[in-house]
Amino acid sequence: MRILVIACLATCSLYGQMGKIAGPSLGFVFDPSAHTLRRIEGIPGAALVGAPVEFGFAVSSAVVAPRLDSVFVLAGEGQAHLFRLTADAPQERAVDSLSAPLRVVFSPSGSAAALYSPGSVQVIKGLPDAPVVASTISLRGNPRPRRPLPDTLAISDDGAYLLYAAGGPLELIGAAGDSRQVMAGATGVLAAFAPGGHDAAVTRNGKLTLFQDIAGAATERSFDGVEASSAVAFSPDGQKLFVASATGRAVTTIQVATGDRSALACDCTPAALIPMGSVFRLTELGSGPLWLLDPASERGLVFVPAPAAQ
Repeated sequence: MRILVIACLATCSLYGQMGKIAGPSLGFVFDPSAHTLRRIEGIPGAALVGAPVEFGFAVSSAVVAPRLDSVFVLAGEGQAHLFRLTADAPQERAVDSLSAPLRVVFSPSGSAAALYSPGSVQVIKGLPDAPVVASTISLRGNPRPRRPLPDTLAISDDGAYLLYAAGGPLELIGAAGDSRQVMAGATGVLAAFAPGGHDAAVTRNGKLTLFQDIAGAATERSFDGVEASSAVAFSPDGQKLFVASATGRAVTTIQVATGDRSALACDCTPAALIPMGSVFRLTELGSGPLWLLDPASERGLVFVPAPAAQ
């Protein structure tokens, strides 16, 4: 273990000298104290938070695609910029008419993204190499003015559908603006699309509903006894669903085909399931360790030590 940690430290040092995005990497995390995006250097169980990625301007937030190949960066004034992440320095991709969103959500595979502003969503397709604003969808207003962000927002990989709720029903909204109600009175609902299609999962009040082709036949299977969820995400192959519970301090894995489940207790409060290549990030960067879900590992949960104070 000591050798692995020394190797990770050497990698981070080299990264800082070169100013480039170099491997091996587990993904990225935004550092709110330094207003910068940092690379997570190393491998599961032996990783460190690395040096900042340089974009050439002040950064207020950054959201990285699940396959770690692109990132939406919000400048200090809130304007969005899209960068391609390569083995060298990040390269900006020009996208006409990008908004200044309050939230950015990638599709499960990162081929599409939803840029949320109060009352509308810009749908970006063709990621990462041919990005274009494909449509702008009007949304039902949020009746809670003090909570500007929606309860849930998810976009399918083809950019054709959104799942959206904000203080009201959960809606399935098409790119043309057509919509239908999926669930009434959906306060506290969480929703996620499966990769590569229109299957979806919805959790609310301890109940999980799996939809096969939610935009078509919408065949439903429901399961009770799902602990209060803080985040939901499918595995990259769509065969598993992960449900994080901040109050339960655990991550539950559910087999989509059978409904079988297993839970992993965490010495953390997993508030998110941010896909980063082969792992999922469960927490944000702060004074404590950064926790990751590693589905391929027998341990399941690993942590990255908090960076030393600058």
